[in-house]
Amino acid sequence: MSQLAFDLPFRAALGREDFFVASPNAAALTALDGWRGWPGGKMVLVGPPASGKTHLAHVWADMTGASLHPARSLSVQDVPGLAAQPAMVVEDCDSLTPAAETALFHLHNMMAANRRPLLLTACTPPRDWCLTLPDLASRVQAASLTRLEGPDDALLAAVLVKLFADRQITVPPALIAYLLPRMERSFDAARAMVAGLDAAALAKGGAVTRALAATVLDNR
Repeated sequence: MSQLAFDLPFRAALGREDFFVASPNAAALTALDGWRGWPGGKMVLVGPPASGKTHLAHVWADMTGASLHPARSLSVQDVPGLAAQPAMVVEDCDSLTPAAETALFHLHNMMAANRRPLLLTACTPPRDWCLTLPDLASRVQAASLTRLEGPDDALLAAVLVKLFADRQITVPPALIAYLLPRMERSFDAARAMVAGLDAAALAKGGAVTRALAATVLDNR
């Protein structure tokens, strides 16, 4: 009989010591480390879903004292308070609403006037954000851009281990080696795989094993 599986929240480890540096993300980390020299005090961080943008944004926020705010919920009323922060991260800027575009335009200008750094994250570069405000489009397209690339074997293995650890699951290296050549090679797929294995293990009341992984892979 399957056990009841409760979808309890878990806390992702977002410290710098938890960020595994490999060739697909080393350039982005270096770019954020050099924030004092950003042209115009702004940077756009681009990467596919689950590639580590939020993790890297938290690492940068720890360095700079920045606050983080989702782009979609930006409002003009929020701008003065946000612009007073030592630095700002606006996440998922490719999901801006028209009202949030206006707020980001004013936030950008106030941060620049106050000489405070601004980090914008998105899955795509600014030219693909379908912005309706030409002045905002010109400003963000003029920003320096750094990318998180797709994972190599070392990075994808490290991501799997971290995702399991975030859920307080310890798995043997052999299981990671089993999963790597059999799963879709993307960060999003890694996140879905770990969530699926966690749910399956909870339902069976057992551990995450190679046999369970084979079943989950077959079902996918």
